[in-house]
Amino acid sequence: MYGHRKPGVARDKSNKKPMAKNKQQGITLFRMNLMLWNSTHNHRQMPWKGEKKPYKIWLSEIILQQTRVEQGWAYYEKFIKHFPTIKHLAKAKDDDVFKLWEGLGYYSRCKNLLVTARLITTEFDGEFPDKYEAILELKGIGPYTAAAIASFAFNLPHAVVDGNVFRVLARYFGIQTPSDSSLGKKLFKAQADECLDQQQPGQYNQAIMDFGATICTPANAMCHCCPLAKQCVALQKNMVGTLPIKTKQLLIKRRWFTYFIIEKNKRVLVRKRVGKDIWQSLHEFIMHEAQEPRSWGEKQVKKFLQQHLSIEAELVSISETYTQKLTHQIIYAQFIEVKIEASFTPPGDYFFQPKKTLSLLAFPKTITQYLQRTTVQTVIL
Repeated sequence: MYGHRKPGVARDKSNKKPMAKNKQQGITLFRMNLMLWNSTHNHRQMPWKGEKKPYKIWLSEIILQQTRVEQGWAYYEKFIKHFPTIKHLAKAKDDDVFKLWEGLGYYSRCKNLLVTARLITTEFDGEFPDKYEAILELKGIGPYTAAAIASFAFNLPHAVVDGNVFRVLARYFGIQTPSDSSLGKKLFKAQADECLDQQQPGQYNQAIMDFGATICTPANAMCHCCPLAKQCVALQKNMVGTLPIKTKQLLIKRRWFTYFIIEKNKRVLVRKRVGKDIWQSLHEFIMHEAQEPRSWGEKQVKKFLQQHLSIEAELVSISETYTQKLTHQIIYAQFIEVKIEASFTPPGDYFFQPKKTLSLLAFPKTITQYLQRTTVQTVIL
Protein backbone atom coordinates (compact mmCIF):
# COMPACT_ATOMS: atom_id res chain seq x y z
CA MET A 1 0.00 0.00 0.00
CA TYR A 2 0.98 3.65 -0.27
CA GLY A 3 2.11 4.02 3.33
CA HIS A 4 4.87 1.34 3.20
CA ARG A 5 8.19 2.52 4.57
CA LYS A 6 10.98 2.79 2.05
CA PRO A 7 14.75 2.91 2.57
CA GLY A 8 15.91 6.35 3.73
CA VAL A 9 12.58 7.20 5.40
CA ALA A 10 12.42 7.17 9.19
CA ARG A 11 9.36 6.17 11.20
CA ASP A 12 7.87 8.40 13.87
CA LYS A 13 7.21 5.97 16.71
CA SER A 14 4.69 8.26 18.39
CA ASN A 15 2.09 8.04 15.64
CA LYS A 16 3.40 5.28 13.37
CA LYS A 17 3.41 7.60 10.33
CA PRO A 18 6.34 7.72 7.88
CA MET A 19 8.44 10.81 8.48
CA ALA A 20 11.04 12.13 6.06
CA LYS A 21 14.41 12.93 7.63
CA ASN A 22 14.88 15.99 5.45
CA LYS A 23 13.35 18.00 2.65
CA GLN A 24 14.90 15.93 -0.12
CA GLN A 25 13.57 12.69 1.32
CA GLY A 26 10.16 14.33 1.65
CA ILE A 27 10.25 15.21 -2.04
CA THR A 28 11.35 11.68 -2.90
CA LEU A 29 8.45 10.23 -0.91
CA PHE A 30 6.01 12.61 -2.62
CA ARG A 31 7.24 11.65 -6.08
CA MET A 32 7.31 7.91 -5.30
CA ASN A 33 3.74 7.80 -3.97
CA LEU A 34 2.42 10.02 -6.77
CA MET A 35 3.96 7.84 -9.47
CA LEU A 36 2.72 4.69 -7.71
CA TRP A 37 -0.80 6.12 -7.66
CA ASN A 38 -0.47 7.00 -11.34
CA SER A 39 0.51 3.47 -12.34
CA THR A 40 -2.09 1.67 -10.23
CA HIS A 41 -5.07 3.98 -9.59
CA ASN A 42 -5.13 6.70 -12.22
CA HIS A 43 -7.92 5.76 -14.61
CA ARG A 44 -8.65 9.20 -15.99
CA GLN A 45 -9.37 8.92 -19.72
CA MET A 46 -8.78 11.65 -22.32
CA PRO A 47 -8.20 11.28 -26.09
CA TRP A 48 -4.86 13.11 -25.97
CA LYS A 49 -3.52 11.27 -22.93
CA GLY A 50 -0.33 9.38 -23.77
CA GLU A 51 -0.09 11.22 -27.09
CA LYS A 52 3.46 11.69 -28.42
CA LYS A 53 2.78 13.81 -31.49
CA PRO A 54 3.57 17.43 -30.57
CA TYR A 55 0.85 18.84 -32.85
CA LYS A 56 -1.90 16.96 -31.04
CA ILE A 57 -0.44 17.75 -27.62
CA TRP A 58 -0.20 21.44 -28.52
CA LEU A 59 -3.76 21.48 -29.87
CA SER A 60 -5.16 19.84 -26.75
CA GLU A 61 -3.29 22.21 -24.44
CA ILE A 62 -4.46 25.32 -26.30
CA ILE A 63 -8.07 24.09 -26.26
CA LEU A 64 -7.86 23.33 -22.54
CA GLN A 65 -6.65 26.80 -21.63
CA GLN A 66 -9.62 28.34 -19.76
CA THR A 67 -11.76 25.34 -20.82
CA ARG A 68 -12.92 22.30 -18.86
CA VAL A 69 -11.85 18.88 -20.14
CA GLU A 70 -15.48 17.82 -20.57
CA GLN A 71 -16.13 20.74 -22.91
CA GLY A 72 -12.79 20.66 -24.72
CA TRP A 73 -12.93 16.93 -25.52
CA ALA A 74 -15.42 17.26 -28.38
CA TYR A 75 -13.64 20.31 -29.80
CA TYR A 76 -10.33 18.45 -29.84
CA GLU A 77 -11.84 15.55 -31.75
CA LYS A 78 -13.48 17.92 -34.26
CA PHE A 79 -10.23 19.75 -34.88
CA ILE A 80 -8.27 16.53 -35.38
CA LYS A 81 -10.91 15.30 -37.82
CA HIS A 82 -10.91 18.51 -39.86
CA PHE A 83 -7.18 19.25 -39.53
CA PRO A 84 -5.29 15.97 -38.94
CA THR A 85 -1.88 17.65 -39.25
CA ILE A 86 -0.47 21.09 -38.56
CA LYS A 87 -0.14 21.67 -42.30
CA HIS A 88 -3.87 21.10 -42.76
CA LEU A 89 -4.56 23.67 -40.05
CA ALA A 90 -2.12 26.15 -41.58
CA LYS A 91 -3.89 25.97 -44.95
CA ALA A 92 -7.38 26.46 -43.50
CA LYS A 93 -9.35 29.67 -43.94
CA ASP A 94 -9.55 31.82 -40.83
CA ASP A 95 -13.35 31.88 -40.80
CA ASP A 96 -13.55 28.09 -41.07
CA VAL A 97 -11.27 27.66 -38.05
CA PHE A 98 -13.15 30.29 -36.03
CA LYS A 99 -16.42 28.57 -36.88
CA LEU A 100 -15.07 25.27 -35.57
CA TRP A 101 -13.85 27.07 -32.43
CA GLU A 102 -17.27 28.69 -31.90
CA GLY A 103 -18.43 28.32 -28.30
CA LEU A 104 -15.00 27.79 -26.73
CA GLY A 105 -14.43 31.47 -26.00
CA TYR A 106 -11.12 33.29 -25.60
CA TYR A 107 -10.77 33.59 -29.35
CA SER A 108 -7.24 35.00 -29.12
CA ARG A 109 -6.26 31.36 -28.57
CA CYS A 110 -7.71 30.52 -31.96
CA LYS A 111 -5.90 33.41 -33.64
CA ASN A 112 -2.59 32.35 -32.07
CA LEU A 113 -3.26 28.77 -33.12
CA LEU A 114 -3.39 29.84 -36.77
CA VAL A 115 -0.34 32.10 -36.49
CA THR A 116 1.77 29.33 -34.95
CA ALA A 117 0.53 26.64 -37.34
CA ARG A 118 1.49 28.77 -40.33
CA LEU A 119 4.87 29.71 -38.88
CA ILE A 120 5.77 26.08 -38.14
CA THR A 121 4.62 25.08 -41.63
CA THR A 122 6.64 27.75 -43.41
CA GLU A 123 9.69 27.98 -41.15
CA PHE A 124 10.03 24.38 -39.93
CA ASP A 125 8.35 22.45 -42.77
CA GLY A 126 5.55 21.39 -40.45
CA GLU A 127 7.85 19.89 -37.82
CA PHE A 128 7.36 21.12 -34.26
CA PRO A 129 10.52 22.46 -32.53
CA ASP A 130 11.93 19.85 -30.14
CA LYS A 131 13.57 22.19 -27.62
CA TYR A 132 11.77 23.90 -24.74
CA GLU A 133 13.24 27.33 -25.47
CA ALA A 134 12.21 27.18 -29.13
CA ILE A 135 8.70 26.00 -28.24
CA LEU A 136 8.35 28.85 -25.74
CA GLU A 137 9.03 31.41 -28.48
CA LEU A 138 5.94 30.37 -30.45
CA LYS A 139 2.88 32.62 -30.44
CA GLY A 140 0.33 31.74 -27.76
CA ILE A 141 2.63 29.33 -25.90
CA GLY A 142 3.66 30.13 -22.34
CA PRO A 143 5.86 28.24 -19.86
CA TYR A 144 3.14 25.76 -18.90
CA THR A 145 2.24 24.75 -22.46
CA ALA A 146 5.90 24.66 -23.51
CA ALA A 147 6.68 22.35 -20.57
CA ALA A 148 3.75 20.10 -21.45
CA ILE A 149 4.80 19.75 -25.09
CA ALA A 150 8.48 19.33 -24.21
CA SER A 151 7.84 16.62 -21.62
CA PHE A 152 4.99 14.73 -23.31
CA ALA A 153 6.36 14.73 -26.86
CA PHE A 154 10.12 14.81 -26.31
CA ASN A 155 10.54 13.51 -22.72
CA LEU A 156 12.42 16.66 -21.73
CA PRO A 157 12.67 17.40 -17.97
CA HIS A 158 10.43 20.45 -17.65
CA ALA A 159 7.78 20.60 -14.92
CA VAL A 160 4.30 21.90 -15.70
CA VAL A 161 2.84 24.41 -13.27
CA ASP A 162 -0.91 24.99 -13.58
CA GLY A 163 -3.82 25.33 -11.18
CA ASN A 164 -3.82 21.63 -10.34
CA VAL A 165 -0.08 21.66 -9.62
CA PHE A 166 -0.34 24.81 -7.47
CA ARG A 167 -3.04 23.13 -5.41
CA VAL A 168 -1.27 19.79 -4.90
CA LEU A 169 2.07 21.33 -3.99
CA ALA A 170 0.56 24.00 -1.74
CA ARG A 171 -1.40 21.47 0.26
CA TYR A 172 1.17 18.70 0.47
CA PHE A 173 4.10 20.96 1.42
CA GLY A 174 1.99 23.52 3.31
CA ILE A 175 3.04 26.44 1.13
CA GLN A 176 1.27 29.57 2.35
CA THR A 177 2.94 32.05 0.00
CA PRO A 178 0.25 33.36 -2.39
CA SER A 179 0.51 31.46 -5.67
CA ASP A 180 -0.31 34.58 -7.70
CA SER A 181 2.46 36.70 -6.17
CA SER A 182 5.88 37.15 -7.79
CA LEU A 183 7.56 35.33 -4.93
CA GLY A 184 4.92 32.61 -4.97
CA LYS A 185 5.34 31.93 -8.68
CA LYS A 186 9.09 31.53 -8.24
CA LEU A 187 8.66 29.35 -5.15
CA PHE A 188 6.11 27.03 -6.77
CA LYS A 189 8.19 26.75 -9.95
CA ALA A 190 11.25 25.78 -7.91
CA GLN A 191 9.20 23.25 -5.90
CA ALA A 192 7.73 21.76 -9.08
CA ASP A 193 11.19 21.42 -10.61
CA GLU A 194 12.50 19.68 -7.48
CA CYS A 195 9.63 17.21 -7.45
CA LEU A 196 9.83 16.38 -11.17
CA ASP A 197 10.77 12.82 -12.11
CA GLN A 198 13.77 13.52 -14.34
CA GLN A 199 13.61 10.10 -15.97
CA GLN A 200 9.87 10.13 -16.67
CA PRO A 201 8.92 13.83 -16.87
CA GLY A 202 5.94 13.27 -19.15
CA GLN A 203 4.39 10.61 -16.96
CA TYR A 204 5.05 12.65 -13.82
CA ASN A 205 3.50 15.82 -15.28
CA GLN A 206 0.41 13.91 -16.37
CA ALA A 207 0.21 12.24 -12.97
CA ILE A 208 0.27 15.42 -10.89
CA MET A 209 -2.28 17.14 -13.15
CA ASP A 210 -4.61 14.13 -13.02
CA PHE A 211 -4.12 13.90 -9.27
CA GLY A 212 -5.16 17.51 -8.83
CA ALA A 213 -8.16 17.03 -11.11
CA THR A 214 -9.48 13.83 -9.49
CA ILE A 215 -8.17 13.53 -5.91
CA CYS A 216 -6.80 16.87 -4.66
CA THR A 217 -9.74 18.85 -6.07
CA PRO A 218 -10.55 22.50 -5.30
CA ALA A 219 -13.64 21.53 -3.30
CA ASN A 220 -14.47 18.25 -1.57
CA ALA A 221 -10.94 16.89 -1.88
CA MET A 222 -10.81 13.09 -1.50
CA CYS A 223 -8.46 13.11 1.49
CA HIS A 224 -9.96 9.84 2.80
CA CYS A 225 -8.44 7.89 -0.10
CA CYS A 226 -5.43 10.08 -0.89
CA PRO A 227 -2.12 8.19 -1.06
CA LEU A 228 -0.32 11.37 0.02
CA ALA A 229 -2.57 12.07 3.02
CA LYS A 230 -0.16 10.88 5.76
CA GLN A 231 2.47 13.45 4.78
CA CYS A 232 0.08 16.23 3.69
CA VAL A 233 0.77 19.36 5.74
CA ALA A 234 -2.56 20.96 4.83
CA LEU A 235 -4.48 17.92 6.07
CA GLN A 236 -2.52 17.82 9.32
CA LYS A 237 -3.12 21.54 9.92
CA ASN A 238 -6.73 21.56 8.71
CA MET A 239 -5.87 23.92 5.83
CA VAL A 240 -7.06 21.87 2.83
CA GLY A 241 -9.87 24.33 2.14
CA THR A 242 -7.64 27.40 2.35
CA LEU A 243 -4.65 26.35 0.23
CA PRO A 244 -3.41 27.51 -2.17
CA ILE A 245 -3.69 31.15 -1.15
CA LYS A 246 -4.32 33.90 -3.69
CA THR A 247 -3.99 37.63 -3.06
CA LYS A 248 -5.86 39.01 -6.02
CA GLN A 249 -9.64 39.07 -6.12
CA LEU A 250 -11.31 38.73 -9.49
CA LEU A 251 -13.30 41.86 -10.32
CA ILE A 252 -16.32 41.08 -12.46
CA LYS A 253 -17.55 43.65 -14.96
CA ARG A 254 -21.20 43.56 -16.01
CA ARG A 255 -22.22 44.65 -19.51
CA TRP A 256 -25.66 44.95 -21.14
CA PHE A 257 -25.83 44.37 -24.91
CA THR A 258 -28.90 44.91 -27.08
CA TYR A 259 -28.64 43.33 -30.52
CA PHE A 260 -30.83 44.63 -33.34
CA ILE A 261 -31.43 41.96 -35.94
CA ILE A 262 -32.38 44.08 -38.93
CA GLU A 263 -33.87 42.08 -41.79
CA LYS A 264 -34.51 43.21 -45.36
CA ASN A 265 -35.48 40.82 -48.16
CA LYS A 266 -34.52 37.74 -46.11
CA ARG A 267 -31.08 39.16 -45.42
CA VAL A 268 -29.77 40.23 -42.02
CA LEU A 269 -27.32 42.97 -41.15
CA VAL A 270 -24.05 41.67 -39.60
CA ARG A 271 -20.40 42.56 -39.23
CA LYS A 272 -17.14 41.01 -38.02
CA ARG A 273 -15.90 42.38 -34.69
CA VAL A 274 -12.53 44.12 -34.69
CA GLY A 275 -10.46 45.88 -32.05
CA LYS A 276 -9.17 44.50 -28.75
CA ASP A 277 -12.46 43.91 -26.98
CA ILE A 278 -13.99 40.46 -26.44
CA TRP A 279 -14.97 38.20 -29.36
CA GLN A 280 -12.53 39.67 -31.84
CA SER A 281 -13.01 38.24 -35.37
CA LEU A 282 -16.47 36.89 -34.54
CA HIS A 283 -19.66 38.22 -36.11
CA GLU A 284 -22.45 40.18 -34.52
CA PHE A 285 -25.60 42.17 -35.33
CA ILE A 286 -25.90 45.90 -34.76
CA MET A 287 -25.33 46.27 -31.04
CA HIS A 288 -26.04 48.92 -28.43
CA GLU A 289 -24.20 48.67 -25.10
CA ALA A 290 -25.55 50.22 -21.90
CA GLN A 291 -24.18 50.59 -18.38
CA GLU A 292 -27.34 49.14 -16.83
CA PRO A 293 -30.39 47.13 -17.92
CA ARG A 294 -32.66 48.88 -20.39
CA SER A 295 -36.39 48.34 -20.90
CA TRP A 296 -37.47 48.00 -24.53
CA GLY A 297 -40.92 48.31 -26.04
CA GLU A 298 -42.10 49.01 -29.58
CA LYS A 299 -42.00 52.77 -29.06
CA GLN A 300 -38.45 52.72 -27.65
CA VAL A 301 -37.20 50.43 -30.45
CA LYS A 302 -38.59 52.60 -33.26
CA LYS A 303 -37.26 55.76 -31.65
CA PHE A 304 -33.78 54.27 -31.21
CA LEU A 305 -33.57 53.04 -34.83
CA GLN A 306 -34.80 56.38 -36.14
CA GLN A 307 -32.27 58.35 -34.09
CA HIS A 308 -29.25 56.12 -34.65
CA LEU A 309 -29.82 54.61 -38.11
CA SER A 310 -32.49 56.89 -39.62
CA ILE A 311 -34.71 53.94 -40.53
CA GLU A 312 -38.38 53.07 -40.12
CA ALA A 313 -38.80 49.49 -38.99
CA GLU A 314 -41.50 46.99 -38.16
CA LEU A 315 -40.95 45.31 -34.81
CA VAL A 316 -41.01 41.51 -35.00
CA SER A 317 -39.94 40.39 -31.53
CA ILE A 318 -38.06 41.26 -28.35
CA SER A 319 -36.29 38.37 -26.67
CA GLU A 320 -35.71 37.45 -23.08
CA THR A 321 -32.29 38.27 -21.61
CA TYR A 322 -29.48 35.83 -22.30
CA THR A 323 -26.48 35.60 -19.97
CA GLN A 324 -22.92 34.59 -20.75
CA LYS A 325 -20.25 34.44 -18.05
CA LEU A 326 -16.66 35.18 -19.00
CA THR A 327 -13.66 35.13 -16.67
CA HIS A 328 -13.75 38.87 -15.97
CA GLN A 329 -17.16 39.81 -17.33
CA ILE A 330 -20.82 38.89 -17.37
CA ILE A 331 -22.67 39.70 -20.57
CA TYR A 332 -26.45 40.27 -20.51
CA ALA A 333 -27.78 40.19 -24.06
CA GLN A 334 -31.22 40.94 -25.49
CA PHE A 335 -32.25 40.50 -29.12
CA ILE A 336 -34.68 42.70 -31.02
CA GLU A 337 -35.79 41.58 -34.47
CA VAL A 338 -37.15 44.13 -36.92
CA LYS A 339 -37.91 44.29 -40.64
CA ILE A 340 -37.33 47.20 -43.00
CA GLU A 341 -38.67 47.81 -46.49
CA ALA A 342 -37.05 51.04 -47.68
CA SER A 343 -33.61 51.17 -49.29
CA PHE A 344 -30.84 51.25 -46.72
CA THR A 345 -27.08 51.60 -46.90
CA PRO A 346 -25.36 49.57 -44.15
CA PRO A 347 -23.24 51.69 -41.79
CA GLY A 348 -19.49 51.18 -41.45
CA ASP A 349 -18.36 47.60 -41.97
CA TYR A 350 -21.83 46.03 -41.70
CA PHE A 351 -23.17 43.96 -44.59
CA PHE A 352 -26.32 42.00 -45.40
CA GLN A 353 -26.00 38.23 -44.97
CA PRO A 354 -28.71 35.85 -46.28
CA LYS A 355 -30.63 34.35 -43.36
CA LYS A 356 -30.19 30.83 -44.69
CA THR A 357 -26.39 31.13 -44.49
CA LEU A 358 -26.09 32.69 -41.03
CA SER A 359 -24.90 29.37 -39.66
CA LEU A 360 -21.79 29.63 -41.84
CA LEU A 361 -20.56 32.55 -39.76
CA ALA A 362 -18.85 32.29 -36.38
CA PHE A 363 -20.77 34.09 -33.63
CA PRO A 364 -20.21 34.47 -29.86
CA LYS A 365 -21.89 31.79 -27.76
CA THR A 366 -24.73 34.09 -26.66
CA ILE A 367 -25.76 34.92 -30.22
CA THR A 368 -25.47 31.29 -31.31
CA GLN A 369 -27.74 30.23 -28.45
CA TYR A 370 -30.34 32.76 -29.52
CA LEU A 371 -30.17 31.78 -33.18
CA GLN A 372 -30.55 28.11 -32.37
CA ARG A 373 -33.74 28.83 -30.43
CA THR A 374 -35.39 30.95 -33.09
CA THR A 375 -36.31 30.74 -36.75
CA VAL A 376 -33.63 33.23 -37.78
CA GLN A 377 -31.10 30.46 -38.34
CA THR A 378 -32.61 28.10 -40.89
CA VAL A 379 -29.50 26.06 -41.64
CA ILE A 380 -27.53 24.34 -38.86
CA LEU A 381 -24.34 22.59 -39.94
